[in-house]
Amino acid sequence: MAKLVSKTYGEALFDLAMEEGTLDATAKEAEVVLEVIADNPELSKLLNHPKIVKEEKVTIVENAFKEFLSDTFLGFLTLVVQKDRYNEIQQILQYFLGLVREEKKIGVAKVTSAISLSDAQKQQICNKLLETTDYVTFEMHYEVDASLIGGLVIRVGDKVVDSSIRNRINNMAKSLSKIQLS
Repeated sequence: MAKLVSKTYGEALFDLAMEEGTLDATAKEAEVVLEVIADNPELSKLLNHPKIVKEEKVTIVENAFKEFLSDTFLGFLTLVVQKDRYNEIQQILQYFLGLVREEKKIGVAKVTSAISLSDAQKQQICNKLLETTDYVTFEMHYEVDASLIGGLVIRVGDKVVDSSIRNRINNMAKSLSKIQLS
């Protein structure tokens, strides 16, 4: 259900921003709201509290964000609160930002390696991804996981390329377990 809500509201915000020609500004506002929510867990508790009436929650949102947001985005946030969907605002805004990235052909890659990569290696990976995809730029996220033993695991969206030694060993173990000795 949450996926449907985030998709519905996220697409509505995206369509509105496209229609008004404010996609970049709206994306920045979404990032600001996500940052404020992450930095202030008390705000989420307050807005999700069942004993606080909607009108008070709307007032809280307006007072908290009116300095930072356009009237359109503030109106969107108050609508989300009025519809009792505030607890899903992070998913809604993440979905919206995903649509923005797709529109601008910005890929998000998560690269996991067994050891820290040098800047040259990171650039080489990014260049290879740009060559082999339709994206014009990438947001790169790097992580180190020593259990890979060696190699890389690269995730772009729902696609995964696993060239890790751990994966190769697991595949060999599966193949060997299928061999029947007579």
